[in-house]
Amino acid sequence: MNRSRIALLLAAAPIALTLAHGAAAQPAPNRVLRVAPHADLKTLDPVFASIVITRMHGLMIYETLFAWDSKLQSHPQMVESVSTSPDNLVWSFRLRDGLRFHDGQPVTTRDVIASLQRWMKRDTVGGKMAEYTAALEAQDERSFTLRLKKPTGMVPFALGSAVGQIPAIMRESDAATDPMKPVTEAIGSGPFRFNRAEWQSGARVVYDRNPDYVPRSEPADGLAGGRVVKLDRVEWTIMPDPATAAAALQTGEIDIWEQPGQDLIPVISRNRDVKVERYSNLSNQAMLRPNHLHPPFNDPRARLALAYATDQADFLAAGFGDEQWWKRCASYFVCGSPNGTEAGTEAFAKPNLETARKLLAESGYKGERVVMSSSYDIAPIGRMAEVAAETLKKIGLNVDLQFADWGTVTTRQQNRSTPDQGGWNLFVTTASGATMQSPVTNIGTNMACDRAWSGWPCDAEAEKLRNAVVEAVDEDGRRAATEALHRRLAEMQPYRVLGQYDQPYARRSNISGVLSAPVMVFWNIEKK
Repeated sequence: MNRSRIALLLAAAPIALTLAHGAAAQPAPNRVLRVAPHADLKTLDPVFASIVITRMHGLMIYETLFAWDSKLQSHPQMVESVSTSPDNLVWSFRLRDGLRFHDGQPVTTRDVIASLQRWMKRDTVGGKMAEYTAALEAQDERSFTLRLKKPTGMVPFALGSAVGQIPAIMRESDAATDPMKPVTEAIGSGPFRFNRAEWQSGARVVYDRNPDYVPRSEPADGLAGGRVVKLDRVEWTIMPDPATAAAALQTGEIDIWEQPGQDLIPVISRNRDVKVERYSNLSNQAMLRPNHLHPPFNDPRARLALAYATDQADFLAAGFGDEQWWKRCASYFVCGSPNGTEAGTEAFAKPNLETARKLLAESGYKGERVVMSSSYDIAPIGRMAEVAAETLKKIGLNVDLQFADWGTVTTRQQNRSTPDQGGWNLFVTTASGATMQSPVTNIGTNMACDRAWSGWPCDAEAEKLRNAVVEAVDEDGRRAATEALHRRLAEMQPYRVLGQYDQPYARRSNISGVLSAPVMVFWNIEKK
């Protein structure tokens, strides 16, 4: 990084951000947290989109029935009490008192049931829950039951899911809309309110403390426990240029940089008023996702060619710099997690371009244009996409790498049309370790066809094996089922695992209380 450029930005940042805030009345400085998030907020509906920035937004304003703690264990959140029948087929829940939406309406079981039904049509975990669900029934305004077709122990874990599309509880009027279209309202019952009047797409997102919110009494732990808000306002300032964010952090114009650029970590770490830390002990995963609907990657041989063609180190070094921040790993379920097997991946542990070319030819590929969509809004993703394009050209793929803003890229990912009609063939992305570590939550290994995540992989055998994991009754059975599933995934390649990395965050030294969670959350934080 050019040091003179940083010096200029250090001088300019205070003026630029002051102008951006304008003359509007502001709460006391120590009650306003200013954050540079990793991307701009485009989609407001966390049940429609699995985008991390939308999930962060969702957790600000919505709540879920259960919530994961820092060790990914699930605890009641909106639920006051829960009980199960002796055969484990009937789960009974009662909502805690005092739950109200931001418009003043009480949260009722009608809202809950409509929200869960919508989530089950959108999410990997929700779709799996739907397979086991016989009925959702309201008993009264605060009590409802979940009746299962067959026993599974995943109920609290699923209802507290903080990955993919989260089971956010919305107003019935919002949740009852078409699940294939995003909800454009942002009325939840959570600890913050979305300030739509001050939302400036591409520049600024504002959340105000919800004065009517009643937190749980337990201490905060991850997403679980009391969501006690110690600020009046949280402002996200969109800063696509890492040097601008680095400068703003060092001058105190922002308090937190959610995902600092790896090449700038040594620079900001030298500032004694800046702390660089991790907020998760589980590494994240990078991936190359093919579209299974259209040639050539509707053929598993073409997808397997991606695995033989690519060297994880090339991608990780380009995306995340120094090797202290990344490592090779071929596990779909994250090395270092309870499910971190690499079974079935031995053959492509090292690149083999000759084998990749052979598999590509066998798939019937004849040089057709392959569209790869990417963005430099999230710099590591853009850099890894460039590596992918150059690598895949070596095995004969005619790659058309197209860059756009991240919001446009993620919107395009939902398009099932052919590439020449606005669709796509490939994209590079990343996902949290919390998302990918379990066969239940891993959005990329869901091969349930139309109910799968963007890319829409379809394989009945993989889904059968994933069900075996869900239904395993003991640890040995779960491990055996997970290994069998992983071997099938390695063969079918729903996506190419590009390895894993650690993404730290950076904060000013006067900021405390950042919780270890699947994504960054802003309750419990204090600014002195």
